[in-house]
Amino acid sequence: MSEVKLAADVRTSFGKGAARSIRRENKVPGVIYGHGTEPVHVTLPGHELLLALRTANVLLSLDIDGKTELAIPKAVQRDAIKGYLVHVDLLLVKKGEKVTVEVAVETEGDLAPGSFLVENVLNTLSVEAEATHIPTSVSVSIEGLEAGAAIHAKDIKLPAGTTLATDPEAVVIQILAAQAEEPAAETEAEGAEA
Repeated sequence: MSEVKLAADVRTSFGKGAARSIRRENKVPGVIYGHGTEPVHVTLPGHELLLALRTANVLLSLDIDGKTELAIPKAVQRDAIKGYLVHVDLLLVKKGEKVTVEVAVETEGDLAPGSFLVENVLNTLSVEAEATHIPTSVSVSIEGLEAGAAIHAKDIKLPAGTTLATDPEAVVIQILAAQAEEPAAETEAEGAEA
């Protein structure tokens, strides 16, 4: 995982009015906390932050008044209609430190021939990884699986240095048989007899 470098300015004005004026400048208000330190209120560049947040669990290298801090997004608030960033909470991390994050589960391969459906019971897995080596996703092979097959969290191969934080017995993916509908001609004939 690569680091995304952003310049952050410490902010001293708070409240709705101050946040609105920050957003008018195409910037995003945020707060950085963690490691027992006092929260630091910052202003981040809006477009650069939006691009960085496209990567799940992105590691941000923040330049705050000449001092570099590493942080990961903890909570991101977006406008419900327009989708722009409203506020972001960032968690301070250190190199070598383990953090618990959610990573996406991706399927690969083809099911056995027939009418089968893949049900993603869990779309993400909770894992513990080093802050500078957080995986963006984990892949699960569904090659050749048939109805009734299930893949549990413990069956998923995780990248080196990553441990499972989700219940190992939790079903992540299960394969179902497709339900066939009754032909329309039969149901119409039954309705005519009644």
